[in-house]
Amino acid sequence: MANVASDSVVEQVYDKLKQMSVGYAFKPGERLNEGVLASALGVSRTPLREALTRLTMEGLLRFSPGKGFFCRDLDAQEIFSLYEMRKIVETEALRLALERATDEDIDALLTFLDNTGPEPGDRTVEELVRLDETFHEGLMAMSGNHEMLRVLKNINARIRFIRWIDMERCDRRVSQSEHREILVGLKARDPQRCIPVLAKHINRRYDEISAALKEGLAQIYMG
Repeated sequence: MANVASDSVVEQVYDKLKQMSVGYAFKPGERLNEGVLASALGVSRTPLREALTRLTMEGLLRFSPGKGFFCRDLDAQEIFSLYEMRKIVETEALRLALERATDEDIDALLTFLDNTGPEPGDRTVEELVRLDETFHEGLMAMSGNHEMLRVLKNINARIRFIRWIDMERCDRRVSQSEHREILVGLKARDPQRCIPVLAKHINRRYDEISAALKEGLAQIYMG
């Protein structure tokens, strides 16, 4: 029972620190003070260190021997590479889904689009990004490949801050229209009707990412 309790504490600390790192509650490149964090979270150094190590392995923090844990930097090349990886993983998963997805699963995701609607309404940017992630992860799940889904979730966490900025600029009606087009092509089992749309939907140019990063840094340092 002690191990279960310990695992539970680590998971809680991990979830909290993940939210903080994804949202850049720590400044880019900032060294994390383990003593202050342990006190703020009301835990000992052991579960804190386990959670920090896990986040480092996932690329959400970085560790420097002899110096400690640091918030990752906002690096345009890294974010660009993550978008490239996301496009590769999602389009290949869609190829699998063309063979494996059931009509019932596709209809369920179409219903999700109907229920959430094309208009942002009074939802926060964070809520809109979460809805978008839910769609893409639901689409990925239809591939039947849980490892690819795990990779996508990690990528989504690492680019979430930039996607918050993207969401403030984009027209959700266009995004939702593309989501529906992808599903219609998938249900028709027509790769030419869905794969190019998904690739275009995900694609981000380096200059777009660099501009978003500048906005992000302004938000972090200037509120």
